[in-house]
Amino acid sequence: MIGSFFHAAIYQPLYNGLVFFVGAAPWHDVGLAIIALTALVRIVLYPLSKRAIESQKALKQITPEIEEVKKKHKANSPEQAQAVFALYRERGVHPFAGIGLLLLQLPILIGLYWVFAYAGLPEIRAADLYSFIRPPESVNMLFAGLMDMGAAHNIALAILTALTQFAYTRLSMGPPATRDPSPVESTLSGDMAKSFDTQARYVLPAFNGIIAFSLSSAVALYFVASNTLMIAQELAAGRRLKG
Repeated sequence: MIGSFFHAAIYQPLYNGLVFFVGAAPWHDVGLAIIALTALVRIVLYPLSKRAIESQKALKQITPEIEEVKKKHKANSPEQAQAVFALYRERGVHPFAGIGLLLLQLPILIGLYWVFAYAGLPEIRAADLYSFIRPPESVNMLFAGLMDMGAAHNIALAILTALTQFAYTRLSMGPPATRDPSPVESTLSGDMAKSFDTQARYVLPAFNGIIAFSLSSAVALYFVASNTLMIAQELAAGRRLKG
């Protein structure tokens, strides 16, 4: 039942969107269609993304106050948690907005992956098309006449995937925190935070680059287009590379 719902509510609309853009794109270029569909999805999700970015900025602004609250209630963890959440309410901060956005985006992102990875292009699956979507007369799998969207192991797109992912992560997370020169007792939470920061900044971009290299160029181009649009979104929201 879940598979049928996913197919009807997520996969089929995205597949029809891809076929429509292939028909509308110059020379029926699949690469241009992928970029257009990715841009459309990002535009639809932009209000949610904007709210998550605003929440992150608000959370960063009150970080010094959060640290003061934690110090004040250091000996009592339940009181500390209550005080922190009370500060969130007072300042109108929604710390879990980013998680909510991720949960909402996840089915769409999975749907896009399946569309680009298993659409079967250049063949068109007529059974999955809506009655008002006409199959294109031809399907050009060569993006800009150079890159075969059906082939895997595209090193250029793999490198671009890693670089754009790194740039987006740097913009969204800011520069790495500088180490405090004074001796501070290492804590489990601090070590976990540092490990997460390192993985998000460096390991994830490299891993995504490897994934992009192993999959079809269509999926890799989707990664590059999506990352690039998210970078533009961060820049539009006022984020800048610093440090």
